[in-house]
Amino acid sequence: MSVAALWLGLCILIAWTIEAMSGFGSIVIALALGALLLPIPELLPVLVPLNVAMTSVLVWRLRAQVDRVLLWQRILPLMALGTLAGVALRDVLGGPWLKAGFALLVLWFAGRELWRHWRGTLPHAHATSVTGTLIGAAGVTHGLFASGGPLLVYALAGQGMDKARFRATLLAVWLLLNTALALVFLWQGRLLPALPQVMMYLPLIVAGAWLGNHLHHGLDEARFRLAVYSLLLVTGLALLVTQLPLLLA
Repeated sequence: MSVAALWLGLCILIAWTIEAMSGFGSIVIALALGALLLPIPELLPVLVPLNVAMTSVLVWRLRAQVDRVLLWQRILPLMALGTLAGVALRDVLGGPWLKAGFALLVLWFAGRELWRHWRGTLPHAHATSVTGTLIGAAGVTHGLFASGGPLLVYALAGQGMDKARFRATLLAVWLLLNTALALVFLWQGRLLPALPQVMMYLPLIVAGAWLGNHLHHGLDEARFRLAVYSLLLVTGLALLVTQLPLLLA
């Protein structure tokens, strides 16, 4: 097994452990860490099916809490269009541009959360037009990186949703969109070659879920989130720095 494959396995274990502990970020974290050694187009056909496997179980368990009006009428139409645009852009952009764009997304996400914590500010609701634009942009980043979460959470901030309903609805979004992305990878001929890796890494998401649940009760959530955002900030900076010479060449 290559060093890159072992590194990706470690990234997946870390990412899904953090997901189980905090409820967010499996693909964003795994992609940010994995992209330090591997191209994003090689990572997505592995990470997306793993996410589908996890979210399908969770959505079935939490199906009664999904806000179907929010899901089908407000989120999915705009995110689906944005995802199609993101998939088209991914096929146009080169590897360094993809990594640099993802690094900027990670830096914005981690920097915003750290700034909010430092300032002690609470999320506020956006105007309807701004919310719609942000949801569409979340779809674009999901099509590019399977990472629409940061922008979608920002778009829906301050709406006073029940935490359990919000989580279940977001999980349903990722299940539907990532299933669609997996079908796109199948159509492009990129899914079947990745399936052996998916099956090899599948036990790691189970181990990560168990480990995360086990650690969840013994850690201070606020400090843990600060550590995760700090990790993402450093990773995003490292990823961006490694791509700058390629972009400027």
